[in-house]
Amino acid sequence: MKRFFDLLLAIFLFILLLLPLVTIALIIKLTSKGPILFIQVRYGRNSRPFKLYKFRSMTDSAPQIANSKFTDIQNYITPFGMFIRKTSLDELPQLWNIIKGDMSFIGPRPMAITDIKVIKLRKKNGGDSVLPGISGLAQVNGRNNLSDEDKATYDAKYAAHLSFIVDMFLTVQTVFSVLKREGVFKKAGTISEDVQHNIK
Repeated sequence: MKRFFDLLLAIFLFILLLLPLVTIALIIKLTSKGPILFIQVRYGRNSRPFKLYKFRSMTDSAPQIANSKFTDIQNYITPFGMFIRKTSLDELPQLWNIIKGDMSFIGPRPMAITDIKVIKLRKKNGGDSVLPGISGLAQVNGRNNLSDEDKATYDAKYAAHLSFIVDMFLTVQTVFSVLKREGVFKKAGTISEDVQHNIK
């Protein structure tokens, strides 16, 4: 049922947001050098690799390291890239990942090889047993401010307590986090007590 609703909603949103998607793509192309999309190999369910799609928000000179490892990440983000990051519009191309079956709306955030420690921890604790998501438990509870161990722990909790109710709580919390622009960079995030209660 989760996959059915993911597919239905992703197709609906893809059609509905087609004009904004094209507009964002054009602005990226006209305001900075480099490709429109940032395409990177990430590791998803059962730690299998797949290609993840995002709107490019960084300059073409940005080093290939994990966001959490940057000490000066804002120096590598384009002016328009800063806007789409803070509003999470850079994540919209992942609707195609959901349609393809690589991802879900809610689930552990898919990691790149630069986050190999988290990938290994998830494989050990079962956090990689579900489809990765655009947002998830770790995302609304600190995002880039969490340690590798905390990310893997939250992902394991989500995988062990997968349910419609938890997904709904996380969806609502994600909306609030986006509106408040929490955890985009190294800032503390919070998670509602209701979500914590439903994953104990």
